[in-house]
Amino acid sequence: MEFRRIKEMRMEHHMTQKDVAAYLHVHRNVYSRYEKGMTTFPGSAVAMLADLYQCSMDYLLGRSDKR
Repeated sequence: MEFRRIKEMRMEHHMTQKDVAAYLHVHRNVYSRYEKGMTTFPGSAVAMLADLYQCSMDYLLGRSDKR
């Protein structure tokens, strides 16, 4: 499963994969695999991104259209 909104929010906030990877304390390649759905995205990372982007976890995961 590709997490399209996670990529969209990153780009909306003018951040690179490297920026977000550093925020999550992971290597850029690991974060890239998260975005592409190639690696299981840990719930703790989704929670951190929701805080960073000031939106809900459900929005990031495509479960809701309400930020």
